[in-house]
Amino acid sequence: MKFQHTIPRRVSRKIKVGNVEVGGDAPITVQTMTNTETCDVAATVAQINDVVEAGADLVRVSVPSMEAAEAFGKIRQQVSVPLIADIHFDYKIALRVAELGVDCLRINPGNIGRDDRVRAVVQSARDHGIPIRIGVNAGSLEKDLQRKYGEPTPEALVESAMRHIDILDALDFQDYKVSLKASDVHMAVGAYRAIAGQIEQPLHLGITEAGGFRSGAVKSAIGLGMLLNEGIGDTLRVSLAADPVQEVKVGFDILRSLGIRSRGINFIACPSCSRQNFDVIKTMNQLEERLEDVSTRLDVAVIGCIVNGPGEAKEVDVGLTGASPANMLYLGGDKAGKVKNEDLVDTLEREIRQKVADKQAADAQVIAKG
Repeated sequence: MKFQHTIPRRVSRKIKVGNVEVGGDAPITVQTMTNTETCDVAATVAQINDVVEAGADLVRVSVPSMEAAEAFGKIRQQVSVPLIADIHFDYKIALRVAELGVDCLRINPGNIGRDDRVRAVVQSARDHGIPIRIGVNAGSLEKDLQRKYGEPTPEALVESAMRHIDILDALDFQDYKVSLKASDVHMAVGAYRAIAGQIEQPLHLGITEAGGFRSGAVKSAIGLGMLLNEGIGDTLRVSLAADPVQEVKVGFDILRSLGIRSRGINFIACPSCSRQNFDVIKTMNQLEERLEDVSTRLDVAVIGCIVNGPGEAKEVDVGLTGASPANMLYLGGDKAGKVKNEDLVDTLEREIRQKVADKQAADAQVIAKG
């Protein structure tokens, strides 16, 4: 029996972004942001479709102008995933995308301007059933907070967030979520920890401007992993200077590593050494490339020798252990035959796809029985 670890979740208010629940007992959602020119409707729709195929639950789109707002409306008509409009300063853009079917507004109330403008946006959000995301960023703190603290700190991020929260509270608007992002892991983690006990709304996690694919993925995994392991966080974005599809994949990898949420194949593979009986690295590269389309949860072990191989193979759906003169295949924990090196990848792909088909059929039966 596999070791199971449950992470107690911070209690939070549940909100809805389109048809996706965020907070409460809802699954932690993974989102990303398009990096195409929003006015290029075709390119933006294509990218949204790509990230949805990778598993994105929510997608944010930058809407910096009224022209972009009109393009957003056309994009909204062509995709089914909930869309979040990223808006700064111009309240009229927020009012327009609300009319065009936006599912969430990422707009800081304190940056909109006069009270009547803030009230107009909040009333529009209320009328259309649209939640708001308050997004605080260490790189754009208010000038008076920069003077007060001298530099961005967790305390400064929280104070900034509470200013925007107070505005929504005064207008009796509670359907919002909050993010407090910084590129420094400790600063972001400290800010999220501090605010987690002060409000009941969902928290959107992120380490902003984390970096390129490798360094950004590592930084995000550390920062978000620390918070998620403490039960903090209801939705997340991994911010990478990379293809948004990679942001989604890394996000799911982080959740999967903590046993919080799974999508696709969970590969368990040895780093390889002189004991290996086949090329583990080459085999893994080929398998990951061939099976990139699989979204069903499956555990697969690829171990190069018989030291740790049998133990790992017995605990997964499909396992392979290096051995001489032939490697051993395990299915559902049981020995299922020997496999020669030249047949490894083809055999594993075939067995994995069969397991996926079996799981999908079983799930369909459960759904049919009600």
